[in-house]
Amino acid sequence: MSSVVRQGPWLKFRARSYMAFVFTPQPPVVGWLAELDASIARSKGFFARHPVALDLSAVDLTPTAIEHLVAELRRRDMRVLGLEGIESIDADAGLPPILRGGRGTQGFDTAERADAVEAARQKQPASLMIENPVRSGQTVVFTEGDVTVLGSVSSGAEIVAGGSIHIYGTLRGRAMAGVTGNARARIFCHRVEAELLAIDSYYRTADDIEDNLRSRPAQAWLEGSTLKISAMN
Repeated sequence: MSSVVRQGPWLKFRARSYMAFVFTPQPPVVGWLAELDASIARSKGFFARHPVALDLSAVDLTPTAIEHLVAELRRRDMRVLGLEGIESIDADAGLPPILRGGRGTQGFDTAERADAVEAARQKQPASLMIENPVRSGQTVVFTEGDVTVLGSVSSGAEIVAGGSIHIYGTLRGRAMAGVTGNARARIFCHRVEAELLAIDSYYRTADDIEDNLRSRPAQAWLEGSTLKISAMN
């Protein structure tokens, strides 16, 4: 009897980055959870099953308290993939790992913002075009720039863009523009029947969209900290 020894690597490792919601709990945590519950009630399923990172820089929690907070989010169908804002944690505590080196949006002063806006204007924007309809359960993520969908976006589908979103069909699912902190992003659609519209960190659910705007061409944009929606003729 002969045996064959397989040569070559058995394990392969690659680095890969993913999008996740970053929650920053504020004291008191009980009040913060109540506010989170109110947001969930306005947009059922919006955060469900999405990866979540916890930035704990604004609170001072013991490992037991962190474990309780993670359990509370799990009870709300949220899965915490890692923690930020703390230096170390007990390896035996059974908590998610500490995340380091993540990229996100950062605050900067007015002069820096003006320079950044001018640089963005001079740079050729990236874009992604989707020629087919986006069906229920599908998610399109493109953080480098605008997303254009030539068809419709079904209920239960998601479009996530770093820039603006253009939908030439009916938007029945969720559209999240400016997710990298681009408050100038907009959402355009031929017919708005959306489950959720979001720009930067501000959003409006289906219940917040006026009846006289439904099934009409519409656009959404940010005005300060308010997400505005208007019809387009």
